Amino acid sequence: MKTLPVSQVISGHIDFPLLSGLAGEIIRLAGGESELRSWFPKMLRSAVDDVVDTANTRRRSYGELEKTEKTYLGTRVEILVRGKLRLPKGRLDFLVAGRDVDMKFTITGNWMIPSEALGHVCLVAALDEQNSRCHLGIFVARPEYLTGGVNRDGKKSVSSFGFSQILWLLKNEPVEENFWRSIPAELVDEVFNAATGNDRIVSLFRGVLDRPVGRRVVEEAAAQKDFMRRLRADKSRGTRGRLLAEGIVLLNGTYDAALISDLGLPHCGQSEFISHRVQSHEVAVCARHGWNVAAFDVAP
Repeated sequence: MKTLPVSQVISGHIDFPLLSGLAGEIIRLAGGESELRSWFPKMLRSAVDDVVDTANTRRRSYGELEKTEKTYLGTRVEILVRGKLRLPKGRLDFLVAGRDVDMKFTITGNWMIPSEALGHVCLVAALDEQNSRCHLGIFVARPEYLTGGVNRDGKKSVSSFGFSQILWLLKNEPVEENFWRSIPAELVDEVFNAATGNDRIVSLFRGVLDRPVGRRVVEEAAAQKDFMRRLRADKSRGTRGRLLAEGIVLLNGTYDAALISDLGLPHCGQSEFISHRVQSHEVAVCARHGWNVAAFDVAP
């Protein structure tokens, strides 16, 4: 997504009274600015990943979606925003303080504004996958803020000038990177080409060391309903047993928090896991926490 210009919607701007009031109401309904800043990036990440559905489709990015799925994704974001803010439906997407508002989402850098939204307020959301940032703004879809040309559906996009007429609620907010886009393509292929769910999880945690991995990623890698059982199994044929034979401990953020801290590893949430190749000077540390790794292939 291109660099966003400084908003011209300040005191004295024709749209400032309306937009600042609506922005304040949206923030209030979200539970405050801090809650909106926490919830919005996570919602976008989850919404996109739900549709990509790596666990069932083996797709790893938005670019692999069908056109109809991309359309649905915009609808999904609108539904989630409406649900979070508990907004009633209106003639457009929903009502904010009694005013019709159209919701638009993009992951490609611009929004397509339909003719029925002209002159109305639009709440615009964007996910910038390339830079792991997201944005949420509000503007009045005046004709002078839109491009001259239209697409096959008769929609216009926001012009460069129009971008400066957006009042931003969130701008350049960090969003978690899609996990599968963040690791080498060769490792992704190794994980998904493995024969069994257990093999795939072992490949995942062998290849991604010292980094918290969430439950969702593990489920996508395992591609089976009982994937958590693979992580809990400590027998030699289970994930933990197989990794331990290679000198790798697989730790959980809930049950192994103390060891994770003592090893100096990144903090893990309750539903996260982290693997670590034990060094020789860490054997005693692991032993204090009930991990007997001395008999295995420990790194010098």
